[in-house]
Amino acid sequence: MRWAGLLALVAVAPAAYAAQPAAPAPAPLAARAAAPVDLAGYWVSLVTQNWQFRMVVPMHGDYGGIPINRKAKDSADAWSAAADEAAGLACKAYGAGNIMRIPGRLHMAWSDEQTLQVEVDAGKQTRVLYFAPAGREAPDDGKGLSLQGRTLARWENPASARNPVVPGGSASLELHTDHLLPGLLRKNGVPYGSQARLTEYWEVSSEGGDTWLTVTTVLDDPEYLRYSYIVNSIYRKERDGSRWNPSDCTLKE
Repeated sequence: MRWAGLLALVAVAPAAYAAQPAAPAPAPLAARAAAPVDLAGYWVSLVTQNWQFRMVVPMHGDYGGIPINRKAKDSADAWSAAADEAAGLACKAYGAGNIMRIPGRLHMAWSDEQTLQVEVDAGKQTRVLYFAPAGREAPDDGKGLSLQGRTLARWENPASARNPVVPGGSASLELHTDHLLPGLLRKNGVPYGSQARLTEYWEVSSEGGDTWLTVTTVLDDPEYLRYSYIVNSIYRKERDGSRWNPSDCTLKE
């Protein structure tokens, strides 16, 4: 009888063990808490390429480096800076398709746990980066098309309850922007249209005591571009906002 009872206990034990519920997975952290690095603060752009297009207004007709099609060339050739200025359209050159290429400073701050606000002193523009779960779109702000469009962002390697933030580490951020108003890729009339889609990869790293942000921008526009327009822009984090100096949109400089 004792052996029979022992065998019955052994037979029941695996089933009882298997019936135990699995421990629930920890809830994902909010975007701010999951940030592998702290983006909040002030950043200054470093012009390491295309100086002749970024630091001065390029000459009318100088479209080198941009894969424009015939429609874009015709539009740029017919474009007038004076006409756009008079019509109050100078900010067309400060839309999301070009804003990270304009020399200046950024001020980043979290407006809530899922939203990073990026102010740009050039043109007094503001980009809003929404962090949403995979497969979800950025919330509709009710504004329709806009200069900065709607941007959905995600960390490629977010921190978690099991993998906490490592101070001074690196990070990768992927951004997708649509709902754009037509804008300019250069201040000499090179256009992009409302069908444009922007994909960005932000890489943050630390070296030599400084924190660096490299922005790779991929712009696709079936209306005006023959293929993707890809550029890189570099920023360095500053100690404070003492040099922050917002300025109005202009097509003259």
